[in-house]
Amino acid sequence: MTAAAPRFAPNPRRRALIAKVKLAQKELGLVDDDYRAVLLDVTGRTSAADCSEAELVRVVERFKARGFQPKPAAGRGGSPRAADHPAAKKARALWISLHHLGAIDDPSERALEAFARRQLGVERLQWADQAKAYKLIEALKAMGERKGWRQDLAGIDPAAQVMVLKRRLAEAILARLKTLGIAARHWSLTEAAWLLLGERPASPGGIWEFSELDRIAAGLGAKLRAARPGGRR
Repeated sequence: MTAAAPRFAPNPRRRALIAKVKLAQKELGLVDDDYRAVLLDVTGRTSAADCSEAELVRVVERFKARGFQPKPAAGRGGSPRAADHPAAKKARALWISLHHLGAIDDPSERALEAFARRQLGVERLQWADQAKAYKLIEALKAMGERKGWRQDLAGIDPAAQVMVLKRRLAEAILARLKTLGIAARHWSLTEAAWLLLGERPASPGGIWEFSELDRIAAGLGAKLRAARPGGRR
């Protein structure tokens, strides 16, 4: 059950926080159900409009843990909007996942744009030829494969493919934590999620949901980055 929606007086800071939350949803490529699941988990509400300033700050921090990089306020000329076509959304989701996996250091939109520029030869990802954008997606998948994140989906029901990839990502990160001695080699993903992150499946059947696997990948990724020289998060 969600908390009752309170009323708030007009507040520029709160409006800015709501805009930041919406931007994070877009940049992380979250569908509405996953976005609302994060809000519910952090605040007990399903709409940013019903959240207080303090709650909105906590939501932004959760999105930062998942790779969201808030940008400084735009100058007089403004700043280019993030690419929003399907290939860009898929590339952005892969980019954040690769950050959790330890394959890239900088999960920002700026870094993704730079990588896309090298792969596709266009100044802005928004301008990429969709018929050629597969080159960017395949390059990102190859980076994941090199770090142990299997991308082969042959024989997998299309309806289950996203869930399979999310689980494989979390398991690939866990495998790296085991190699570093941070996780015990005999731990399952469920054991590691509980013992390292305090996460348990909400489902009575013990089946992880999309948003839960995203949260686990982000949490395990933070453990992995903290174990690197300098403890970069």
